[in-house]
Amino acid sequence: MLCAGEYIDVTLGSALGISTLAAAAMGNLVSDVAGIGTAGTVEQNVKWLLGRSTVLTPKQRDTPRAHRWVFVGRCLSICLGCILGMWPLFLLSKEEETTIEETTKEDTTKEEES
Repeated sequence: MLCAGEYIDVTLGSALGISTLAAAAMGNLVSDVAGIGTAGTVEQNVKWLLGRSTVLTPKQRDTPRAHRWVFVGRCLSICLGCILGMWPLFLLSKEEETTIEETTKEDTTKEEES
């Protein structure tokens, strides 16, 4: 998500004049679509990894308890995906962070002058 947002900000952001926040939103959209596209693959790999599959009857699937666990599982999956999506932040060195901050300050100053 971060890489997609940064790429969108650098390429489309400068070409179309969109804000960094708009680029971040587009990066989030790319990330969400990728998550939806890979959801089935992840589920199949977890089933293969655990060596078993839960088989619930339709009546069991409709219980409030089953719905709660599905909700908890989806929330945990989204949280894990977001945490994994932040890995580029750990790769930034202090010099790169300083450069990014300086560039942001320069851009802000230019916008205020306009």
